[in-house]
Amino acid sequence: MYLNYLKYLGVEKNKHCFVFVLVALLHPLQAYAETQTETPQQDAIKDKVVRVAVTGSRISKAQKDGPTSVTVITAADIEKQGYTNAFDALNNLAQNTGFVQGADFGNIRTPAANAISLRGLGPNYTLTLINGHRVADYPVAYEGNVNFVNLANISTAIIDRIEVLNGGASAIYGSDAIAGVVNIILKKKTDGTQVNIKAGTTKEGGENLRLQLSGSNSLDQLNLVYGFEFSAREPIFATDRHFMSTSTKKGETPTTIVGRRNAETGQYLPIGGDGCQPYEQLFKGSVHNFGKNGDRCASDRVRSTYWSVQTQNRSQNGYLGLDYALNDKTQLFADVLIGANQIQNNTRSPTWTSLGTNGYFLNQNSGNYEVWNRAFAPEEFGGLNKVNKKWQEFSSNLNFGIRGDIADSSWNYEAAYNGSIYTSNLRNPINQLAGIDEYFLGSRLGVDQDGVPIYAPDLKRLNQPLNPSEIAKVFGTSEQKDRSWVQSLSVSANGDVFELPAGTAKLAAIAEVGRQGFKNRPDKAFEQGKFNTTSYGEYGGVRSRQALGTELFLPLAKPLNLTLSGRYDRYALSDNSIDKFTFGSGVEFRPDPTLLLRSNYQTSFRAPDMNYLFLNKQKGYYSSTTDYLRCEQTGQPLNNCEFRLYSPGADYIKVGNKDLKPENGTIDDQVTNLSADKLLRTEADCRAGRRNINDTQCIDALARIERNPNDAVVNPNVIRNINIVPINAASVSSSGIDLTSKWRWKTDHWGNFLWSINFSRTLKNKYQQSKEDPADDLLWDKSNLDWRDRFNSSLSWSRGPFESTVLLSRYGKLPKADESGWLNPMYVVNWSGTYQISPKASASIIVNNLFDKDKLDYTGGWAYYATGYPLYGRQAWLEFNYKF
Repeated sequence: MYLNYLKYLGVEKNKHCFVFVLVALLHPLQAYAETQTETPQQDAIKDKVVRVAVTGSRISKAQKDGPTSVTVITAADIEKQGYTNAFDALNNLAQNTGFVQGADFGNIRTPAANAISLRGLGPNYTLTLINGHRVADYPVAYEGNVNFVNLANISTAIIDRIEVLNGGASAIYGSDAIAGVVNIILKKKTDGTQVNIKAGTTKEGGENLRLQLSGSNSLDQLNLVYGFEFSAREPIFATDRHFMSTSTKKGETPTTIVGRRNAETGQYLPIGGDGCQPYEQLFKGSVHNFGKNGDRCASDRVRSTYWSVQTQNRSQNGYLGLDYALNDKTQLFADVLIGANQIQNNTRSPTWTSLGTNGYFLNQNSGNYEVWNRAFAPEEFGGLNKVNKKWQEFSSNLNFGIRGDIADSSWNYEAAYNGSIYTSNLRNPINQLAGIDEYFLGSRLGVDQDGVPIYAPDLKRLNQPLNPSEIAKVFGTSEQKDRSWVQSLSVSANGDVFELPAGTAKLAAIAEVGRQGFKNRPDKAFEQGKFNTTSYGEYGGVRSRQALGTELFLPLAKPLNLTLSGRYDRYALSDNSIDKFTFGSGVEFRPDPTLLLRSNYQTSFRAPDMNYLFLNKQKGYYSSTTDYLRCEQTGQPLNNCEFRLYSPGADYIKVGNKDLKPENGTIDDQVTNLSADKLLRTEADCRAGRRNINDTQCIDALARIERNPNDAVVNPNVIRNINIVPINAASVSSSGIDLTSKWRWKTDHWGNFLWSINFSRTLKNKYQQSKEDPADDLLWDKSNLDWRDRFNSSLSWSRGPFESTVLLSRYGKLPKADESGWLNPMYVVNWSGTYQISPKASASIIVNNLFDKDKLDYTGGWAYYATGYPLYGRQAWLEFNYKF
């Protein structure tokens, strides 16, 4: 039985990161038919001491347990528990309580990437390493704000294990190691050459296939390991899921396909011709007349047609690792990891609104101020695949160096270079061309006395659908090229320094220098006037870093060990720099071989995100926006409010801030970029009196949101612009508990069993934007989509050639979409079974979401599912593995 109780006080103002861990290690329960005796070979194995370094320490020791808890996920765990890749395994960690918009949640900014959010602090507070080295950030910022590492493109074919450090570790690794550290350790050898084939599907679409080849060889002094993976999966669209296939299941208004509206009265006007009849075959025959007088054309399948629940993905990954022994004491090493991905997704219908988001014009033919709008169907483009956004991505990680022993001492060293690069090219086929307004409205005839443009449009442009050749006159393809990179040189050494009564003191030291950079390059055609909008322009930047760190292990008494660590980091831009010293201490007390008590005290820090520092002034508009204030002022429920997720959304202006300060492990001076949705929610609370309108947060939100005057003749109180600028908030405070237990037992007749339990509960989560304001309690904030608790438990059984694992995952309760209450927790069961056909061949069946559970929420309108919960339904795979 293995019991690990961890209380984390992870990030709290005026309190450093303090972790207390109680580990009780009891002997496994075993049943034997007869007494076991040890052979001389087993005695020799017992006498041989193998020293290893685990994540969270640079000192090699005989014992794997240290002062900080580490969760280990092996390659076998990934397969047995039904995970399809490394991200799935990390995403299911109990301590991954934060919601992150990943590849399969209608993501509009980074749909080709996946990340995790340990403790709910965000994807940028977890340091991700491969073989102990940093990797390049994804070149596009998460939600346009923070940098993160993409976990979706790391092949399981070459993963030996994943170690997750449950807590801060800046005194060992430097910046970013606040919520935890994920260290993906690649294989050094394999059990022969293995071929693996895995194919599966969901209950409705999403067919997928994975091929893997891995192996290793030894040639005199040279050892090499290699792995290759090809995978492909088909997309899943909302139309493939019955509960979200239409957007009017609860009486909502269908989406307008063709509309002509009086801008002053809001009433829809006839579109002329045969009305909606020419459009009736679009969106698979779902278009119909709508409104009191049937004066607009609408469909309940617009949203579901374009909304991809799962992206289409093709990926190719390769790995090669080399070790060459120069002599008994010196070794050269190198490894390279390369990945290529091709992704397609879609989230919104291509639309057009006359003269932009809030545009209206004077119709000379009718004498009215009018707004015209269109939503375009896949049939007009020549098929849905013609509308999909397409990403071509490439990543590589190179690490090489020399390691060995120093003379005849106990000291060893390593000198290494590490370089990582990530490129992403996006092709977007649905950019409005500059002449789109003229195509539908004709030539501009001038302006009226108020400066409103005057047109005399032909209604035939509005009451007839387009064909692909006509679409090419109003929509064009843009290409965006993004790139990020990081490189470093490091020299480290560790060994014995002096003797203490209880053992040998050990010391480790490291020196690092490095640089990182990124560049986002939108299509130059935007600035050349080809399209109907401007881009944010090319931007990016480079910064350098230097670091010195040391760690000291002191065995104070036979049952008592003390570890001390310290590190100095400096980050420099061309015109300024920041630096930080962090330190840590850990105590291990082992009064009995089966009992370990440990505690640690860590300070952490985080350098500001590159995107926050270098973002140019950026103008644009959101694909959709919810105006909570207008919903409230008009008395419309959120699930059926005309101002909920209206598209195109509000205009925005974003700009970077090079004066941002580093974040401390206490998360004082947290760098944050308030989202538009958060600002709009805050604005509604302030206007309604739920917050003090004179507090700093209200003053800030009201200043950032610009609206038309309430008495404006046209579009009164409409959002005109939202200003987004990153700031240093005062603090974030989070605390909670983790519980991990494992039991192993063997029987004579029933086989061997392993039962594990993992539980994480957040007890406190507070955010304070300004020191003058009271802290917001995010734990009970119904706009917060982070879980307060997560639980999973697995039971594995093996007997002879058979092996099976059942995994139960419990997702804690989340607020309802309309914030009227809480959703009940969701339980998902995964099952896998493996049969060893021969010593070389095995076959497996894997089923995720065995009981086909969906978590629905109708309170927020379409798409009727609770964001954050699994939504694919039942998935099943057949897997075959052969060893040569």
